[in-house]
Amino acid sequence: MITMADIIRDGHPTLRRVAAEVTMPPSQEDKEILKSLLEYVINSQDPELAEKYGLRGGVGLAAPQINVSKRMIAVHVKDENGKQYSYALFNPKIISHSVEKAYLTTGEGCLSVDEAIPGFVPRYARITLKAIDLDGKEVKLRLKGLPAIVFQHEIDHLNGVMFYDYINENDPFLPIENAIPVER
Repeated sequence: MITMADIIRDGHPTLRRVAAEVTMPPSQEDKEILKSLLEYVINSQDPELAEKYGLRGGVGLAAPQINVSKRMIAVHVKDENGKQYSYALFNPKIISHSVEKAYLTTGEGCLSVDEAIPGFVPRYARITLKAIDLDGKEVKLRLKGLPAIVFQHEIDHLNGVMFYDYINENDPFLPIENAIPVER
C-alpha cells in the first residue's frame, strides 16, 4: 500500500523526467504498481482510511510521483453530475482536445507539492484520450469539466510538467480568456 512517505516531493528529479512507455502486455509488477496508485486515491478519499494511514486526499496519482518513471496514472473523481470516473491506465495519451480552455476556480494542488501555489491553471475544456486499462483493453474516454482537468494534470506528470508551470507568474489570477470556470 502506498502512503504519503512513498510520494516524492517537488524538486525530486523524477518529477521533471519524461516517463517511459509501459511495454505491453504489462508485467505483473507494473500491474501491481498501477493497482496501488488507484488504491491510494480511493483510500485517500475515505476519511477513516485517510486518517488511519495518514493519507492526504487526492483525486489522481501518477507513477512518477512514487519515483517510478513509467507512463501510468490513476484517477478517482466525480464530475459535476456525480458520475464517478475511476481509472487505472497505462500509456494514456490525449488524442484530441478542444480549443476552448477551462480552469479550476480554486486553483490546483498536487500530492507532490506540500505548499499551496495559488493561481489559475489553464487546461483544455474537453479532451479525448486513449489508454490501456488493467485488463489490457484499450480505453477511449471523452472528458470535460473536472475529470478532464484531473486527467490532464496526471498526464502532465508523465511528461515532467508540474501544474504551477502554467500559472501566470505576474498575475496568478489573471482571468483566462474565453475559459470555462470549473468549481471543485
